[in-house]
Amino acid sequence: MPRSLLRFSSLIAALGLAAGAFAALPPAGFTPLYNGKNLAGWRGGDTFDHRALLEMAADERAAKIAKWTASLTELKDGKPHWRAEGEVLFNDGFGGYATTERDYGDFELRLDFKLAKGADSGVYLRGAPQVQIWDTAIPDTKDIGYAKGSGGLWNNTAGTPGRDPLVKADKPIGEWNALRVVMVGSRVSVWLNQKLVVDHIVLENFYDKNNKALKPDQRRPIPVKGPIQLQTHGGATHWRNIFLREIGTDEANKLLASRGGDGFKKIFDGQTLDGWAGATDAVEVKDGAMVWREKKGGVAYWNQDLTNFQARLFFKVPPGGNNGLAIRYPGTGDTAYNGMCEIQVLDENYNETKKLIGDKRIDPRQAHGSIYGMVAATQGYQRPIGEWNFEEVTINGSTIKVELNGTIIVEADVSKIDMAGVLAKKAHPGKDRPNGFFGFAGHNDPVAFKEIEIKKL
Repeated sequence: MPRSLLRFSSLIAALGLAAGAFAALPPAGFTPLYNGKNLAGWRGGDTFDHRALLEMAADERAAKIAKWTASLTELKDGKPHWRAEGEVLFNDGFGGYATTERDYGDFELRLDFKLAKGADSGVYLRGAPQVQIWDTAIPDTKDIGYAKGSGGLWNNTAGTPGRDPLVKADKPIGEWNALRVVMVGSRVSVWLNQKLVVDHIVLENFYDKNNKALKPDQRRPIPVKGPIQLQTHGGATHWRNIFLREIGTDEANKLLASRGGDGFKKIFDGQTLDGWAGATDAVEVKDGAMVWREKKGGVAYWNQDLTNFQARLFFKVPPGGNNGLAIRYPGTGDTAYNGMCEIQVLDENYNETKKLIGDKRIDPRQAHGSIYGMVAATQGYQRPIGEWNFEEVTINGSTIKVELNGTIIVEADVSKIDMAGVLAKKAHPGKDRPNGFFGFAGHNDPVAFKEIEIKKL
């Protein structure tokens, strides 16, 4: 052994430390969530709706968190349930869930885990269950799926892609496993021991989908932000090298746009309005984008008739900005009524930006992503003003789905809408149109669109 290493080893021995007491350095761009010493940065948690927690009165929320946190260090056989053992964060299978004090949006998470025989655990993403981790040899009398392996989104609907892992990649009990999770919007990809086990699947919101008090159109997607949680489930777990990297807007948009692009055709070349018709005089081409001219309105549309299709694009709104996607537009009239619909493109903080109060505030069915006047989209998923958003819209028969920045914010069958209850009870004669044009419904604001693509279904 070289003298320098010998001296270092002697120093370690003199200090009474083991080499394992030093945690690995995080990869470039990553931050360690566990410091190798204690539970600083972590609180207690449980299977509890993070939105509901945030909506509690401050004192009630603090009391609940304090109770969960106290359970982390309750003693069993003279030792706390959660404890730092050098580079390893150990849990004996009991107590609350180790939960990050910070909330995260889009991120890449890496960690190593090791299970005791019979252990059943998991990693909650934004406070929602879960990337499943378990002993694959647990007797499966109820067809739970242990033998299929770890890494699946087990709380998603049975039989849907992603609920079970694509491959079984677990190492034998007693060995360390490497887990990598990438989450952008509600879409999750998981690698276990360098093998892809979940491929860009929407993580369902466990709390709303199982809430029988909510109607289907009231069930919300995963929150835009929330904590990371390490679940306890009665079996001992070891965790180490817990590193997280937050993903910024540009990277998130590129990741989303890189997926599912087969069959799409660009309908805007970034330089001219060739192939477009209607109110093209209301649009200018600037820096590769179609930008609406201020104080100009009307519908500019791609001059090809469509039936069923998907559209994907990037958009950016100014403060208070208002525009819309024209769906199955007939070429004349107001697309919100004469076309199948208008899907709103709007500053998500429109009410506050315009300082609208009382009955002047817009209806939820006028907010971003909504099927104008008919179906309200879930809010909270638009990027800050001045940043580009990635949106994909699917029109198939009478159904419409809007996915914003990786999260599905509306999915509805307009043929089933009770027209007596629509906004202002105004007729929508074009609602059941089987075909028409795709375009943009300008409303005087410099909203920008780029990388516009269509896929015929």
